[in-house]
Amino acid sequence: MAPSEVAKKAASKAKKPKKEKIFHPESRKAGQLARTQLRKSKVTAANSKRHKRFAREVDVYSFFFHALPEEGVLTLEELHGVLRDVWLTRHDEELEEERVARRKGRPKSAKEMKFEEEKLQEMEEYRTGMEVIDLTHTPTVELFRRWDQKEFAYIQMLRYIRISSSEPSIFVVSKPGKHHTLGAENDDGEAPQLMDVIHESSVDNFLGVQHISRTSMII
Repeated sequence: MAPSEVAKKAASKAKKPKKEKIFHPESRKAGQLARTQLRKSKVTAANSKRHKRFAREVDVYSFFFHALPEEGVLTLEELHGVLRDVWLTRHDEELEEERVARRKGRPKSAKEMKFEEEKLQEMEEYRTGMEVIDLTHTPTVELFRRWDQKEFAYIQMLRYIRISSSEPSIFVVSKPGKHHTLGAENDDGEAPQLMDVIHESSVDNFLGVQHISRTSMII
């Protein structure tokens, strides 16, 4: 065969596209591919959901970061004020705009319903006990000031308390803090596996117990 003909055949083979493998819909291989794709889709969806949750929580903590006083810490009363008067009312202006823009007899917009539902959920959470970074605790506030407003893991190392609108004089140390500067003990010298309940009045409604002046509850 002439060299030119050999070259033509070689070029023809090189240009010929590779056939894509097609599996029968009910074949074992097709089933394996379908399961693999399903796993990938689930992982992608889970990662997306986790990312959105972390992003929302970072937004929440950023709000409290900007609520830090220029110096010192907040009192418990001031912390309640931040939650009640600023956090829970942050969407009120937009909500009112949606209500004003809605014509009489028209259904609520998706945005209006979202704001109303979110506020109701947050008010109920605050009423029953909302967990927040302890902005009344000097070591925690000093650490919080160093946050870059991005790293979620850093936030999880701080001390948290749970406060309630139904019992504003009470706070519960729900997480004593994992950062090494917070030490192995809390303010009362108790081990971090204990949860302090601190109050100035009866906590019958908050804890469902009677005649407690100060106690520690094992988590």
